[in-house]
Amino acid sequence: MKYILTLLLSSSLSFASIDALKSFEANFTQTITDDKKKSLVYEGHIVASAPQNALWNYYKPIKKDVYINRFRVVIVEPEIEQVIIRNIESDFDFFRMIKSAKKINENTYEAKYRESRFIITINKDIIESISYIDEFENNVKIIFSNQEQNKKIDKKIFIPKYPLDFDVIRD
Repeated sequence: MKYILTLLLSSSLSFASIDALKSFEANFTQTITDDKKKSLVYEGHIVASAPQNALWNYYKPIKKDVYINRFRVVIVEPEIEQVIIRNIESDFDFFRMIKSAKKINENTYEAKYRESRFIITINKDIIESISYIDEFENNVKIIFSNQEQNKKIDKKIFIPKYPLDFDVIRD
């Protein structure tokens, strides 16, 4: 569940310009730091479109594609020839949450969902980063670069693609 919520959250949070964003595309670096200060760094590219569609293409340290929509997450892992399909059982509504985000200062907003607090940093209405503590007390920070907002995105990009001979696991 942590993995799904983290993916859903981070993909959904990628939508913010703080209240009028319809699509978002960017490169990202995601750093997850545990309580012993050990970090794991991921790099990739995200394409997201309202209401809740996202495609996270992870390049480093491993190749992985994560497709997210309102009802399910599909994780395609080519290195192990595996696809994981999970239904989302969360009532998370990012857009409602972001509209209620409170401005902390000129470039920083705070949003809350259940017990979690998200810090969204923007610059000239462009999202620069999102930080939060996940359910395992890890610090998560996603930094975006080469951002494009509100451009037209072909919805077909959100249809999962994988070879038919991959193992499919349904959670």
